[in-house]
Amino acid sequence: MENKWTKKQYLELINQVSDPETGIGLTDMGLIYDVEEEIDGIINVTMTLTSLGCPMGGQITTEVDAILRIQPHVQDVKIEIVWEPAWNPNMMNPELKAMLFGG
Repeated sequence: MENKWTKKQYLELINQVSDPETGIGLTDMGLIYDVEEEIDGIINVTMTLTSLGCPMGGQITTEVDAILRIQPHVQDVKIEIVWEPAWNPNMMNPELKAMLFGG
């Protein structure tokens, strides 16, 4: 089995999945709270969505699952959606936030 990836590597990979509303990667959006790799190739993702009723939630989690599963060392993916802390624009990458909202 390959060496474990770093959290940064997982965050960069997941950032290839874009928020459908903004086109910005999920990591840059601040939607990914944590990524952990268990010793047996199980990846645990803790994330949120921009709103409780986000109609694209299913699509987003499916895409996160898919991009992780194509990595040869990944055996399973577990995604937990949490609502605390609630997402807000201050969680975004500051440069992208400035581009979207000014300032």
